[in-house]
Amino acid sequence: MNSKNVIANATIAGSFAAALTMITAPAFAAPKPPQPTMDKCYGIAMKGDNDCAAGAGTTCAGTASADYQGNAWKYVAKGTCATIKTPKAWARSSQSSPELK
Repeated sequence: MNSKNVIANATIAGSFAAALTMITAPAFAAPKPPQPTMDKCYGIAMKGDNDCAAGAGTTCAGTASADYQGNAWKYVAKGTCATIKTPKAWARSSQSSPELK
């Protein structure tokens, strides 16, 4: 096998691996579908682990730029959001606190 074939085979293998990675990677930019048994709870998501956006600085799932970001939410079991305490403050549900800053 000459060096031209080795380079060509490596290029093809690398391209194939990159394509597989893109196909299997989760779509972080899409919002999570509505969850009827869950509430949106703001201010509890860790950096990069929110379920969707709520304002400036986030675009959608997985885009929170800081831990406990106030305008990023995660789904939690109905009725439990108000009981969650974070290092920044008590969490807020979408039903109990429509004014988010």
